[in-house]
Amino acid sequence: MRFAVFLRNVNLGRPRSPSKLQFEQAFLDAGATQAASFLVNGTLVFDAPAARGKAVVRAATARLHEACGLVEPAFLRRVDELAALVASDPFAAVDRAAVYECCVTFTATDAPDLPPLPLSSRRGDVRLLAAVGGNVLSVCYKLGNTPGSPNAFIEKTLGANASTRAWNTIVRLVAKHA
Repeated sequence: MRFAVFLRNVNLGRPRSPSKLQFEQAFLDAGATQAASFLVNGTLVFDAPAARGKAVVRAATARLHEACGLVEPAFLRRVDELAALVASDPFAAVDRAAVYECCVTFTATDAPDLPPLPLSSRRGDVRLLAAVGGNVLSVCYKLGNTPGSPNAFIEKTLGANASTRAWNTIVRLVAKHA
């Protein structure tokens, strides 16, 4: 089975973040049969037996902690489920010219429920549109010089960790790895 993992607050090669080689090797050493970093933001696609996906992530993140001190959470998704999400075209009704970015934020599948959606940040720079299976779809706006942060808004709202990617990253990941 093919999985994607999204680590929070990782930039490959930076302090407390692995290099690309360390990142991929940690997953191979943890039992993945194939591992490929996607971009430099802590996104990786790997193959493993369906029942072993979570165990591979736990072992790989432990190895990354030993290798470079990484302590960030990881969020696991099946690539076929991401492909179904992309195929559903959840941002079809969004005027892309009116927003800074369309995003998906990954939370733990057992994270607390969000309040009823849609929900906007106090500043009005983030709007949460929908949540399905630990995937929160949102748009953010750039007010002044700073775009909104769906990740910060969701973490504050839930009191739990999350990791956000631009929607286009997920579209590209699915196109390459599904």
